[in-house]
Amino acid sequence: MSEAAQSILTGLPEVRGRYKENAPLGAIGWFRCGGTAEVQFKPADIEDLQHFLKDCPEGVPINIFGALSNSIIRDGGLEGVTIRLGREFSAIDIEGDEVTAGALALDANVASVSADAGRGGLEFLSGIPGSIGGALRMNAGCYGTEIKDVLISCQALDKKGALHSFTPEDLGMSYRHIDLSTDYIFINATFRSKKETPEIVLARMADIKKSREDAQPIREKTGGSTFANPSTQDLEKAGLPLDTKVWKIIDSVGGRGLTIGGAMMSEKHCNFMINNGMATAQDLEDLGEEIRARVLEKHGITLRWEIRRIGKKLGE
Repeated sequence: MSEAAQSILTGLPEVRGRYKENAPLGAIGWFRCGGTAEVQFKPADIEDLQHFLKDCPEGVPINIFGALSNSIIRDGGLEGVTIRLGREFSAIDIEGDEVTAGALALDANVASVSADAGRGGLEFLSGIPGSIGGALRMNAGCYGTEIKDVLISCQALDKKGALHSFTPEDLGMSYRHIDLSTDYIFINATFRSKKETPEIVLARMADIKKSREDAQPIREKTGGSTFANPSTQDLEKAGLPLDTKVWKIIDSVGGRGLTIGGAMMSEKHCNFMINNGMATAQDLEDLGEEIRARVLEKHGITLRWEIRRIGKKLGE
């Protein structure tokens, strides 16, 4: 155990869950590269997590992750404590029109369970990689629907473990953004669904799956969309059609297939970064920043990352 991890562990509260020092994160993330967590905490349940937050010493950095689907863990790793929610936070319950899912429930599983129960309106989740907590954090969406369109309410813990409920209006949800501080940890969300036959809903999910397989490199080591679509204001200033998607802009600056180290912008969909097998987290971030620099130079648009980048670079 490193001295830094030992120092942190010594001051942490006793919990029913598990602490682990130097825990691999990058290796289990969807990009399959990057650093480790100085200390990882997997809470036994929500009460255990609340106890930890309440009694965790001031000044200890705290990070939170779910499925690690759209995150780059920098090669130098994460300081402090990284909270990783387990299966205790992945329940999916259906009552009438309402579907309640834990923060670690995979988006695709929520869509599938809802479809099997004859509940429609959530099939778009089958096209979003990752878990409900991450989808809430970025107001994820695809195929014309976003989380804000179906969200009734959600629950989150503040940095001292107090439980809060929020509506979409409370969260100030907009395109790939919410106003809630990252200090809050999402616990669950309740969505609005509608009664339909499972066959109809499953057929729509099959169409989404086919569209994704045809257009996206879903079988590669990737994290989903790299950058958000520019705003209409940015497109207007750049003199581009207002319906221009970000992949077209990336394509226009030679981004398709662009490679740095083991990282490459996909030939199939150039808004997806992929790890060709030997990429470092630095390769991925450098590639993204190269794309941003080219787009800024040519179009005057500063692309906004959708992929979360966190941790220390090597040598920092």
